[in-house]
Amino acid sequence: MNRFEEKVVLITGAGSGLGQAAALQVAKEGAKLSLVDLNEKGLEDTKAKILEVAPKAEILLITANVADEQAVQNYVNKTVETFGKIDGFFNNAGIEGKQNLTEDFGSDEFEKVVSINLNGVFYGLKYVLKVMKEQGYGSVVNTASVGGIRGVGNQSGYAASKHGVVGLTRNSGIEYGQFGVSIKAIAPGAIMTPMVEGSLKQIDPENWEEVGKQFVQPNPMKRFGKPEEVGYLVAFLLSDQANFINAAVIPIDGGQSYKY
Repeated sequence: MNRFEEKVVLITGAGSGLGQAAALQVAKEGAKLSLVDLNEKGLEDTKAKILEVAPKAEILLITANVADEQAVQNYVNKTVETFGKIDGFFNNAGIEGKQNLTEDFGSDEFEKVVSINLNGVFYGLKYVLKVMKEQGYGSVVNTASVGGIRGVGNQSGYAASKHGVVGLTRNSGIEYGQFGVSIKAIAPGAIMTPMVEGSLKQIDPENWEEVGKQFVQPNPMKRFGKPEEVGYLVAFLLSDQANFINAAVIPIDGGQSYKY
């Protein structure tokens, strides 16, 4: 398929995990890419992997902290200056943060997680939606989490921020549908990304793989999801095939959120 031929897709958190997987998928389908991450080495790695599967891909790399509003405005402006438009936006960058009971959860840690996961998503929407409104079209996918539709123990900052992403998605979808823009969120469960690996290592650095095996047992499918499985979903949601899906939150979690 070439659903993204001549289309421009902007992705944050593109240096690894879900952002990288989505970038690879839309690149295979012809997208021009603006890739944003704080990790410059991660961006270069993503670019190299894209060029292996899509040698002619046009790729703009931007190193930026999504918690910095000026940096967000800058990556949006650079994308438009380079490509002239933004057809799709995967508003994905995020962190999990440290794990602790709420009473022991550091205030600075809480603010750090919220600033990246929630403020960063809000800033992205603020500046990208202005571009898409002027265009009269566009598609946005925000990364929420199963932690945004139910509780997640020992992760106050993460759960609060991802619930906020769900709220922003529904609210902005209601606002911008009239301008030809569709906005949705994905709610991934346990997907084996560097972030999830880091979370397991917080629990037991020496035996994190065994912890992971136990962690997925309550899931009906009893396995971790793969980043590329999320990439397929994101590509569909960013494509014209999903234009009428708006203000929706779509779990991709093997049935985890429906079991409890």
